[in-house]
Amino acid sequence: MYESDAGLLAPGRAGSPAEATTGDSAFLQAMLDAEAALTRAQSACGLAPADAGRAVTETADADRFDVRDLALRARSGGNPVIPLVADLTAAVPEDARPYVHRGATSQDILDTAAMLVASRTLATVLEDLERAAGEVARHATTHRDTQMAGRTLTQHAVPTTFGLKAAGWRALILDARDRLTAVRASLPAQLGGAAGTLAAFSAFSAPSVAQEDADGQGEADLLALVAAYARELGLAEPALPWHTLRTPIADLAGALAFTAGALGKMAADVLTLSRTEIGEVEEEEWGGSSALPHKANPVHATLIAAAARRAPGLAATLYGSLTAEDERPAGAWHAEWEPLRDLLRLVGGAARDGAALAAGLRVVPYAMRENLQLTDGLIVSERLAAVFAGRIGRARAREVLSGAADRARSETADLSDVLFDVLREEPELAGLDLAELTDPTRYTGSAGLLTDRALERR
Repeated sequence: MYESDAGLLAPGRAGSPAEATTGDSAFLQAMLDAEAALTRAQSACGLAPADAGRAVTETADADRFDVRDLALRARSGGNPVIPLVADLTAAVPEDARPYVHRGATSQDILDTAAMLVASRTLATVLEDLERAAGEVARHATTHRDTQMAGRTLTQHAVPTTFGLKAAGWRALILDARDRLTAVRASLPAQLGGAAGTLAAFSAFSAPSVAQEDADGQGEADLLALVAAYARELGLAEPALPWHTLRTPIADLAGALAFTAGALGKMAADVLTLSRTEIGEVEEEEWGGSSALPHKANPVHATLIAAAARRAPGLAATLYGSLTAEDERPAGAWHAEWEPLRDLLRLVGGAARDGAALAAGLRVVPYAMRENLQLTDGLIVSERLAAVFAGRIGRARAREVLSGAADRARSETADLSDVLFDVLREEPELAGLDLAELTDPTRYTGSAGLLTDRALERR
């Protein structure tokens, strides 16, 4: 007999807070919390005895139920709520049994449980994102003016600063934080009954509710039940039952996928900059190799990159489930469960690794300075083009610099040496200070001011 999934092939989420908040026991507890909240809400609205709410709540402890047994029995009905309701009903005192799951349908409980799991998981993710943002801000401040090569399409482009790069990472992390914060605040409870009409709650309720009066008071009382249910859970009150209106799932998927990508940008840069031949940054907590004793692998960045690659596909599955037929679809709803959990786990692990990566990142300024010189001055050709154009026109400036660049590359010469000869042939360019113009450390534009502005964001 093999044990259940222990995360052997999922080092990104293994041991993370998200792993604990999304496990089978966590989902089971969330379903039990939803059931208990429903009975309490009916008690609060006078639709069930007060003792019933207390009895169900006291019994709704995941440790009292067999997760594996529930999973196996879930096959007969297609979801785990059906066997759970049977077991919970049997476990509560006899006088409370009629009020377990009364009026609800399986999707009410499972959707609500998914929102509880998401809310609990996002709380840990947001803490890690705040830590990551703080550590990245520290790098941006420390290296506000640390010059390095800016790269486009894998090649040196123009000089930039590591401070500006780190400020960009922080901006993405804060964007992710803001999106997840908004989504978490909007996660709704789900309550609609068999087809989203709340009809069963009316049928089971006292005559004053079941028999609607001329003012529609019965309907209002049932809407009060939905509000009480949401309050009991700490979730948002839904405007409508959302059995097949999957905006909450789609919004959650989008925010999670964005977060994975935001962290993935930082990871991708670290993976590039920590290459042996570049060596501009390195992870403090590096990973080893089973075959190569000398290796110091950027393991946090690697795990984040893996999560960022998987997240869009999982989000796509959740977006695909928006096309749900009728008042409960056959398959679309069921297709959401595993991708949603995987996405929460991936992002939870990536946020944990993002905070660790940022906290332990070592910046190597001397390597950045050395790499700035690799093109022998070609990295400032944009600046030279602008200055030359003011004297000899854009077309001639481009022609002169293209020729000088080709010559510098072919002769393995410094661009400033080649340009010294060029200036003798172009009288209009006489008097230019080539040493200053070809110094890459003097061409970082407004990188410092942009970094300062980015760091003003809280």
